[in-house]
Amino acid sequence: MERSLSMELVRVTEAAALASARLMGRGKKDEADEAATSAMRDVFDTIPMKGTVVIGEGEMDEAPMLYIGEKLGTGYGPRVDVAVDPLEGTNIVASGGWNALSVLAVADHGNLLHAPDMYMDKIAVGPEAVGQIDINASVLDNLKAVARAKNKDIEDVVATVLNRPRHEHIIAQLREAGARIKLINDGDVAGAINTAFDHTGVDILFGSGGAPEGVIAAVALKCLGGELQGRLLPQNEAEVERCAKMGLDDIHKVLLMEDLVRGDDAIFSATGVTDGELLKGVQFKGSYGSTHSVVMRAKSGTVRFIEGQHSLKKKPNLVIK
Repeated sequence: MERSLSMELVRVTEAAALASARLMGRGKKDEADEAATSAMRDVFDTIPMKGTVVIGEGEMDEAPMLYIGEKLGTGYGPRVDVAVDPLEGTNIVASGGWNALSVLAVADHGNLLHAPDMYMDKIAVGPEAVGQIDINASVLDNLKAVARAKNKDIEDVVATVLNRPRHEHIIAQLREAGARIKLINDGDVAGAINTAFDHTGVDILFGSGGAPEGVIAAVALKCLGGELQGRLLPQNEAEVERCAKMGLDDIHKVLLMEDLVRGDDAIFSATGVTDGELLKGVQFKGSYGSTHSVVMRAKSGTVRFIEGQHSLKKKPNLVIK
């Protein structure tokens, strides 16, 4: 992939964030998602690449745009696979909460796992604890491993977990071990990425969430030198069959980084929609909107934080071709 593609892709998540942020706190999660999706799709048309959506808003008959298999870009440039979540945290935006993001991940064609839309059990850490975690090990053993790797006592390790009834057993084990816990209501992509940045205060992510989001988070952690392990959790026979159709015959297989995102190159871009530990949310003043984004590339290891100011008069549709 061309290195200039990184900066082009930031424009895509910026547009989606600007479009959806207007609906913060208004209880309109579907409308916010539609706004982000439409804006993201429009800007993708201007990006010099030959992209194919492998993780998106659903199948062709389920989503009007950014559906799996849709072609993106100008048709010129590198051939890439694209994973998108135009609004990671629709409920967050609807309620005006923390850590809503617009995110996308891009890798060379054939290098992203085509994850089915179902649950995935996940464990994620930043660079210091790579090679120390094991999704098959107990919560306590993983806490001990991270504590050793980061030169901390278990009581100082912070674990983040989606606040769901299905995670009560994980939360109970974390409390029994004496670890600190940061419960999040939505947005486990942000939760996974936060493990790689010291200033977020997060050391490890536990629990299950969407499989597509797991692949997107794995791309970010690949760029950051972190690690995510996953295991698909089909809930019924139809989901088992869906795994088989996508070439995932062994549903019990532990998916490692090389299974989730192959090769030595990938790009991840995220723009904050609402404020979070890693990124500030969109702010509006007069005819301007300001954004805070991060873009990373695995091949170079470069991580850029970008603050943008956008004239909504000159660019009312968020696109200038």
